[in-house]
Amino acid sequence: MSTAPRKPLMPLDEALAQLLAAVQPLAGTDTVATAEADGRVLAQAIVSGLQVPPHDNSAMDGYALRVEDVLAGADALPVSQRIAAGSMGTALQAGTVARIFTGAPVPEGADAVVMQEDCTVQEAADGSTRVQINTLPLPGQNIRRSGEDVARGDVVLAAGTRLGPAALGLAASVGMAQLQVVRRPRVALFSTGDELVMPGTVPPAQMPPGAIYNSNRFFLHSLLRRLGCEVTDLGIVPDRLEATVQALRDAAQAHDLILTSGGVSVGEEDHIKPAVQALGQLNLWQIAIKPGKPFAHGRVGDAHFVGLPGNPVSSFVTFLVLVRPFLLRLQGVSDVAMKTIAARADFDWPKADKRREFLRVRRNGQGGLELFPHQGSGVLTSAAWGDGLVDVPPGEPIHYGATVRYIPFGELSA
Repeated sequence: MSTAPRKPLMPLDEALAQLLAAVQPLAGTDTVATAEADGRVLAQAIVSGLQVPPHDNSAMDGYALRVEDVLAGADALPVSQRIAAGSMGTALQAGTVARIFTGAPVPEGADAVVMQEDCTVQEAADGSTRVQINTLPLPGQNIRRSGEDVARGDVVLAAGTRLGPAALGLAASVGMAQLQVVRRPRVALFSTGDELVMPGTVPPAQMPPGAIYNSNRFFLHSLLRRLGCEVTDLGIVPDRLEATVQALRDAAQAHDLILTSGGVSVGEEDHIKPAVQALGQLNLWQIAIKPGKPFAHGRVGDAHFVGLPGNPVSSFVTFLVLVRPFLLRLQGVSDVAMKTIAARADFDWPKADKRREFLRVRRNGQGGLELFPHQGSGVLTSAAWGDGLVDVPPGEPIHYGATVRYIPFGELSA
């Protein structure tokens, strides 16, 4: 009896490309207040209808003047006006200076601002004020030009931009009180496994033999919410084929994505694969990644299906490197690639694997990366202790002091 050779596992990059190619960005939009749009994805480009700043304005508290008046060797110059932010001055008279404050419009005729620390103020007995300029100013000094931040007609933020604090401030700076954003993805989430117990239902001292708390539900729910998803939590599904089929059938109604944890291996109690195939199609099954080989993607009705491994670290890592870019692309974000940083490995990793590995690490006080000592797929402590991952190519060991590709969790979980 001959045994067919096992099909090689799909490389991560190929699996991700296939996953993203299956995405059709969501069509619906929401109108939300700019202050409430953090983390949402812009559905419509923002084009500025004004200049920012609207006028040439002062970058300093000081004195606006004509450079030629100072170069001519004038003594102390009289102060002819005072201009605060929010008010407009008049044209600057030759041979005078204007007291000016940060953000105030530069008066016509002035071509430089000298900060007050470089000036000596002289108060006369008649109440007039003169200023001695103690430096030689240059034309344009300390002047912020109209439109140097944003020009009228500029595309300030492109459609598909994921909005963060700086982007929201920029939108507000051109007068946007409300924004058109892509609607939130609707995600159905459930776990499979008769061994799973929800925290709060059974005290630790009374846990049945073989039972474990369902930790995956909590970090997956949190990661989904951070990506702007509306989450329907369907709890724990028993390890029975008919129960899995029914859960998938119910979850496919009114959801864009069904996300499961567990049941995607090849054991007798792993029912995800036949259940998905009974209702729809399975396009992706197992990839060359460690931790996280058991990973699945397909469709059930109109909903995408993604099955994550049951081991918590495997589930956590595969979500970050595969599900996160998938959900961002679903919302119309074009650049979903992981951003890596070159960093120094303050550890050895001599046992190179055939699969691409993601090691849990954290930065130390010397700027290097330390490795958590236990890298097992069930050791969730490694992810809580660490502040990022090291992306290790297949077959490559790591020697102490080597430069590696570091991916901060802040980049992946925001």
